[in-house]
Amino acid sequence: MKLYGIRNCDTVKKARKFLEEAGVDYSFHDYKKEGVDADKLAAFVSEFGWDTVLNKKGTTWRKLDDDVKESVTDAQSAMAVMIDNPSTIKRPIVEAQGKNFIGFDPVAWEMSLELGELK
Repeated sequence: MKLYGIRNCDTVKKARKFLEEAGVDYSFHDYKKEGVDADKLAAFVSEFGWDTVLNKKGTTWRKLDDDVKESVTDAQSAMAVMIDNPSTIKRPIVEAQGKNFIGFDPVAWEMSLELGELK
């Protein structure tokens, strides 16, 4: 299982703590240290939709120039912004056995653990 995010993000910290307390073995991909793989991002955008993967509620998005924000009109333009500004990617994203998750929802994650989907 692989968890994607940013180490100092509070939501990612909660997700990592949840997984560790549940005894789930996972690897962590830190966008700030390891960058954003364009092909992987494209797969997430294809699965979840660019408007879900692009986090417009975060501080990084709000601090972007209006010209940059207004340029985001489709998946390609959204991905360009996310690659240049990894903090605009919704976190965390989890690749698990046959199922991917976006965002941290402890209730949904607990159910997925019980179903064996989160491992």
